[in-house]
Amino acid sequence: MPKYVLAKQLAGKKIVTSNGEDLGRLVDIKVAETGGRLQTLVLEANFDSLLATKMQKDDQGHTILPYDSVMAVSDYIVVDRKSLAL
Repeated sequence: MPKYVLAKQLAGKKIVTSNGEDLGRLVDIKVAETGGRLQTLVLEANFDSLLATKMQKDDQGHTILPYDSVMAVSDYIVVDRKSLAL
């Protein structure tokens, strides 16, 4: 089932894993040029999170998170911890 979310609603939201670990805060979104699908979330990592510090980084040092790992969006963006296997 596709997830539809307005990018404006995601701006600045805290990103947490399904087990409650705070990964950081959303700073940008990468969108596919063709089709307009959300591909990755770019976040400012919470350096208290060991998981966030181990995740892939972009050329500016921001943490990259695949949008496919998003489980829910409300007050927080919740991502599936199991999909982030490192």
